[in-house]
Amino acid sequence: MTTELLPNHNSQTTVPFDTHKAEVFADSLVATLNAGGLSLMLSIGHRTRLFDVMADLPPATSQQIADAANLQERYVREWLNALTVGRIVEYQPSDQTYFLPAEHAAFLTRAAKADNIAVFFQHVSGLGVIEDEIIHCFVNGGGVPYAKFPRFHAVMAEDSGQTIVNALEELILPAVPGLIERLTAGISVLDVGCGRGRAIAKLAQLFPASQFTGYDIGEDVIAFAQAQTRELANVQFLAQDATQITECDRYDLITTFDAIHDQARPDIVLRNIHRALRSDGVYLMQDIRASSRVDQNLDYPLAPFLYTMSCMHCMTVSLAAGGMGLGAMWGREKAIELLRAAGFQNIDRKELPHDPMNDYYVIRKG
Repeated sequence: MTTELLPNHNSQTTVPFDTHKAEVFADSLVATLNAGGLSLMLSIGHRTRLFDVMADLPPATSQQIADAANLQERYVREWLNALTVGRIVEYQPSDQTYFLPAEHAAFLTRAAKADNIAVFFQHVSGLGVIEDEIIHCFVNGGGVPYAKFPRFHAVMAEDSGQTIVNALEELILPAVPGLIERLTAGISVLDVGCGRGRAIAKLAQLFPASQFTGYDIGEDVIAFAQAQTRELANVQFLAQDATQITECDRYDLITTFDAIHDQARPDIVLRNIHRALRSDGVYLMQDIRASSRVDQNLDYPLAPFLYTMSCMHCMTVSLAAGGMGLGAMWGREKAIELLRAAGFQNIDRKELPHDPMNDYYVIRKG
């Protein structure tokens, strides 16, 4: 290890400069730069369905892959080369063929369902387009509203489809004792922050004896949800600001899926949920699995991504509405604090095996 004495501009003293540490850090920056590039390529691979196509192909040339995906060969070839040097796609120079190993396809294709990590790379390019607006907020304060984020609801609907919709029947509902039986018999259900409504629509199909309502502040996503569920008689979607919910003792089950932390006033929303829930009802809240303390998140593999998402989306959309700006990494300690302040006393936090990014809180009034 080589050390040099360099001035510490904060203390006007000298501190040892660890050359090896500097080199390791520089290497990590290069790796991060490469990973950033690959993030965009992974997003493109998902959106163009190239990963799905390649998973069903034997080793193939760029032209064969482009033809199978109905895409332009020159772009497909450059994309393939990026993933080849990124060690995601394998290449055979003797016949110039590319191949997606099954072990990689298991985490990059729609067939992988909840294991499909490729869907999340869409957030990287989605956040990049609002960088100028975020920098403006760094200087001037305020936030960036939902309307500035292209494709956000479309990406979240995909995320919900993998993590929530596909897991509802087998993993999520069984986490609440007796819930499936109650839904089968017929209860009243509200989903707050329903987005495009895929989760609530799936529940309405599974449990025709129950009545389902979805609230979201976005009129565009409510219109989308309504259009997709016209044939379901037991579901309705309404444009509703969650801070303005006034119902009392109305619902047997209230759900929020990844919806509380970016509310402008999560404290008010949770109080409204508490009031709207019947005395023997259940509130099921899915939210980010993390600590409220940054030092407790150092070994959390997803922490850098989630803090970035928080800074460039979840926190800023809340601040844009004059809100608390808690952000995605508000953490379980703050979540439990706000739940108790809202009146909830019985809080059971569960970690489900299919979803390493979120906790599932089973919450009752008393």
